[in-house]
Parts: sequence; C-alpha cells; structure tokens
Amino acid sequence: MTLNIFIAKITSNFINLNPKIMEERKEYLTKKKYDELVLELKDLKNVKRKEVAEALDYARGLGDLSENAEYHEARAKQADIEDRISKLEDILKNTIVVEDRHGDHAVIGSTVVVEKKDGSKKMTLMIVGSAESDIVSGKISNRSPIGAAVLGKKKGEFFSFNSPSGRMDYKVIEVK
Repeated sequence: MTLNIFIAKITSNFINLNPKIMEERKEYLTKKKYDELVLELKDLKNVKRKEVAEALDYARGLGDLSENAEYHEARAKQADIEDRISKLEDILKNTIVVEDRHGDHAVIGSTVVVEKKDGSKKMTLMIVGSAESDIVSGKISNRSPIGAAVLGKKKGEFFSFNSPSGRMDYKVIEVK
C-alpha cells in the first residue's frame, strides 16, 4: 500500500467517524432542487455517457489518436461528465430534503423579510443549502454570513453579521 492510499484511507475513516465533519458535509435542498439534481444525474448517466462513448468510438475510427482533435475533445467532455456525476452523487448522498417552512422561526426552507436596522434596505430571502444558493433569485446559503445569522430568529428580532464592508445590523420583519 502506498503512502498516499494509506493517508486517504485514514482521512476517509476520520471524516466518517467524526460527527461534526459529517454534519458539515450535509447538504440541504428543497424538494424541487433535489428532483432537478436527480433528473440531471439520470440524464448524465443514461444519455450523456452514451453520447460521449459514441463520439469516442467515431474519433478512434479516424486514426492517429495523438493528433486527433475530436478524440481529445471527446475525452475532455467525458472527464467533465464523470466529474459532474461524482459531484452530484456526493451531494445527493449527503442531502437532507427540506420543504418550504412556514413558522415563527427562520429555518432552512424559510423565506424571511429583513430590513437594515436604519431602515435603508429591505430584502426578501429564502434560506437554502449551499448547493442551491443563488443570490440573484434571493436564495441564500445557510452557511453564508447573513444566512447563518438569521437562522433561529423570529419576527421583530435583530441580528448582526460581518460582511466584507463591515458589521451589518438587520431586523427580521417577517418569517414566511
């Protein structure tokens, strides 16, 4: 056994035995996003893999592989597909599916309306897992500074977090 394999096994065992690290690996996804990722994985495995295999077979038939651009392009595409499959399988294996939450406390799946303490800015944000975050559509990660700070807060409560531009103070206006 090589040293690299030995270190990889020890690291893997440590991660699997350490509950704190395992919890950090958990991904939180809405049912909608979970279903999207499952469909993407199915498409990659059942359609895209076959397409790239056919492209590789065609490119091999063209002759000398060392100067065959089509072959190298197909191999690169194959590597990208396999990498994405691996990432999706890891995400889905470590996923906790959350439904949109309607309650008095902000939790993953909640939509919250927050306002700067001075009243200058109001935002509506949905708290989601990091794999689903999209700031443009108002979906923030539970691991982001504002997402972590608002978790557990109720309507009327204030919270603060540090951003690149300094300390930010907000008030929860509504939890949906």
